[in-house]
Amino acid sequence: MFQHVVTTERELRALLGHPHERAVQKDLGRLDANARAFIAHAPFLLLATAGADGRCDVSPKGDAPGFVRVLDDTHLVIPDRPGNKRLDGMTNLLANPHVGLIFLVPGKEDTLRVNGRACVVRDEALLTSLEAMGKRPDLAIGVEVEECYLHCPKAFRRSKLWEPESWTGARALPSMARARWEQQPVPGRTLEEYERESEEGLRRTMY
Repeated sequence: MFQHVVTTERELRALLGHPHERAVQKDLGRLDANARAFIAHAPFLLLATAGADGRCDVSPKGDAPGFVRVLDDTHLVIPDRPGNKRLDGMTNLLANPHVGLIFLVPGKEDTLRVNGRACVVRDEALLTSLEAMGKRPDLAIGVEVEECYLHCPKAFRRSKLWEPESWTGARALPSMARARWEQQPVPGRTLEEYERESEEGLRRTMY
């Protein structure tokens, strides 16, 4: 399908060049005061993992700002809230601990990137401290920070992600329940029943 594929870093650098020295030096390798503040205000992050076979997964994680706990300059922990039980990311971590995180704060165009090594933890005291809405998580993801830096806002400015007038896709696309219904209809249920049950199930299992 693709006729011209870049296969070496030398070719890639010849096309796009090298980063500015400041771009290289911005990686602190630890969570400084600015990174801690960003995490404290972030209600959402993306967690990227890869399995032993190289297959990748990116999972969204979200809760009230500050749901990710910073333990010290090189460690943080992410509570595992109820999901669909596919466990793609956690399963990957059991085979390959390398992880990449992108923290987002609504309305803020730059992001915080954290890379490191992660593990699935079940420390009782730690899990209790991560309780939300009266529910303690069964597990959490602990991360040892190896890289940490702020990422420039160009992608957000180009996409106009935080500008409501650009959110036309949200109105044009069907609900997830409707899309799933079209992919895999549920015998004995109407679309309206399935949409209602999906929404009720979502509310019931948030925590």
